[in-house]
Amino acid sequence: MSKTITVIPGDGIGPDIIDATIKILDKAGCGLDYEFADAGLVALEKHGELLPDTTLAAIERNGVTLKGPLTTPVGGGFTSINVTLRKQFNLYANVRPVVSFKGTKARYENIDIITIRENTEGMYSGLGQTTKADGSEAEAMSRVTRVGCERIVRFAYELARREGRKKVTAVHKANILKTTSGMFLSVAREIAKDYPDIQSEEMIVDATCMKLVMSPENFDVIVTTNLFGDILSDLCAGLVGGLGMAPGANIGADCAIFEAVHGSAPDIAGQNLANPSSVILAAIQMLEHLGQTENAKRILNALRDTIESGDRTTADLGGTHGTTDFTQAILDRL
Repeated sequence: MSKTITVIPGDGIGPDIIDATIKILDKAGCGLDYEFADAGLVALEKHGELLPDTTLAAIERNGVTLKGPLTTPVGGGFTSINVTLRKQFNLYANVRPVVSFKGTKARYENIDIITIRENTEGMYSGLGQTTKADGSEAEAMSRVTRVGCERIVRFAYELARREGRKKVTAVHKANILKTTSGMFLSVAREIAKDYPDIQSEEMIVDATCMKLVMSPENFDVIVTTNLFGDILSDLCAGLVGGLGMAPGANIGADCAIFEAVHGSAPDIAGQNLANPSSVILAAIQMLEHLGQTENAKRILNALRDTIESGDRTTADLGGTHGTTDFTQAILDRL
């Protein structure tokens, strides 16, 4: 029985890397049907709005979405569409795994870390942002709830137990942010008691950054708040070769969106240069979510072998080929 998923190609290099990923899903025989929808600058040009109601309806109807990168302006302009989607569908858990691949330009080997980020609350949610008319002062609000803290920490421990992980590190800044980060830490300590089979540790966010760089092999599962999770997960991506090797899953009770976590790279859009690995890895997460574990493994093995062998890899992986050649190398292995 086939499953229909929503596909949002996105902006910039998005259509190219999404197209590559769909070819791989089809070659692997995943039995998926696709309902395409627009969001971002493409949607603005075609429909006059960044996130059309038809796109929201498709996401809700199908329950599972594969999404390319969307443009978010820096320092002004419209609100992040990614943040809007997370709030709209209550996608409270952001799951970003990073794993070492031989053949990348990574500085480390044998990295295997999952960052689990609370996805809807805290400073990153953009609550209460105001700027004085004269530009002299700006402010924003950070609000967390006990329910929000409880569900993300428990999500992390349940994932750790399900995947046979050994340790969960709760990352905070409760020494300074005694209310918001303090609540998160307090809840994390309470929930840790329910999982005696898993080692629990707590760590201040700045110390975490230092230790991730110095001894990343000591980390297994990281759970943290929204803003810290955004920063730490990018740091972790740097340990395995960059954002081109880092996927992301946004999980809620009734809906899930799987995405490339890097930007839309408009400077190389349409030039057959982009590495599609991030969205391929996101599709692997999606297949695992759908219970297609064997297809997920087959695609992962094909991707891993392509990168390790250096067969038709893109420039960021040390090769001289483009998106289509790299994709074909994976298809050949499948």
